Amino acid sequence: MKILYCTHSTYNPGGMERVLLNKVTYLSQLPGWEVSIVTTDQHHRPPFYPFPEKVRMTDLDINYSDDNDKGVWKKIFGYLRKRKEHQQKLTALLQKERPDIVVSLYPSESSFIPDIKDGSKKVLELHFCKFFRLQYGRKGLLGWIDKLRTRQDERIVRRFDKFVVLTNEDKGYWGNLPNIEVIPNAAMQVSESCSDVTDKRVIAVGRLDYQKGFDRLIEAWEWIQRTGKFADWQLDIFGQGEWREMLQRMVDEKGLQHSVQIHRPTRQIGEEYVKSSLLVMSSHYEGFPMVMIEAMACGLPVVSFDYKCGPKDIIQHGINGLLVPEGDIKALANAMMEVMTDEAYRRMLSRNARKVVDTYSEEAVMARWIRLFTSITAR
Repeated sequence: MKILYCTHSTYNPGGMERVLLNKVTYLSQLPGWEVSIVTTDQHHRPPFYPFPEKVRMTDLDINYSDDNDKGVWKKIFGYLRKRKEHQQKLTALLQKERPDIVVSLYPSESSFIPDIKDGSKKVLELHFCKFFRLQYGRKGLLGWIDKLRTRQDERIVRRFDKFVVLTNEDKGYWGNLPNIEVIPNAAMQVSESCSDVTDKRVIAVGRLDYQKGFDRLIEAWEWIQRTGKFADWQLDIFGQGEWREMLQRMVDEKGLQHSVQIHRPTRQIGEEYVKSSLLVMSSHYEGFPMVMIEAMACGLPVVSFDYKCGPKDIIQHGINGLLVPEGDIKALANAMMEVMTDEAYRRMLSRNARKVVDTYSEEAVMARWIRLFTSITAR
């Protein structure tokens, strides 16, 4: 079996990159399976995670992200020009490589990849929820384009041999598509140890941008610190991104420097989970919160906004974590304090959180991918 994955890049320390690493590592070890990765925006940078040497990596040097800071019209015309170049280069590569299956990780090549007649089956894998384009609430021309592309997505996904989403919640938003299938991400064991939830430390992990909503978390933490009951607790945020300076400024202006630290990403995130007692997710949206299941596998209870999509599929409220209404910062603070106050309660949540590996084990999840790949190539 010859599988080719198409993605933006592998140099970021993000969840998509980590999920891709786990999948290609597993598949490349299967007898007779050959796996390769094609990127568009690698910029000659090395992958953040150590991909196996046997997984061949090719960059098409399209570099969509070079236009991110340009004006609206330059961004539009630049995207159209680069998409044409992308289609030409990817077509030539697929005609040469002749893979059995091509997996698009969305969205750069999704509009044209079903048109490439190289003999391969085409799979679209969505790591966001259906409404990811609308979450920023952009106005004007860009907002209109977001709405248009969201409607176009409904037509695009039907053209693939298989369309894979990460949660049952998201599947419901897409409707009764004949090619849709739910395959979650696996709960990888990122540490050999588990937290005993005695450290007075709250952790949050993710890119420092709008999506992860760490500004909302800092506001909730300010509310908690105002009570005067949790001065010995620490909030540690791990990530990188364009919001770093803004978030640090928030911390400084609110006088939280002694209880909030923003750290650079680490390859040993499992060790940080083990030294914590609670994971908080303040995201505006996700596809499937990889950080959540990794932390739970390390025994961390989770307090999370009930954003689209993922938490409903994973968290059993009051059993392995707590869900609060999306955007309710006061409710987020109160739920955090509920867990922080009661060590016995944290221990109960921790025991149940570890059971996430029963549902989302690597063996169970990869077995579903292998069945999908073998079934569509056997037709």
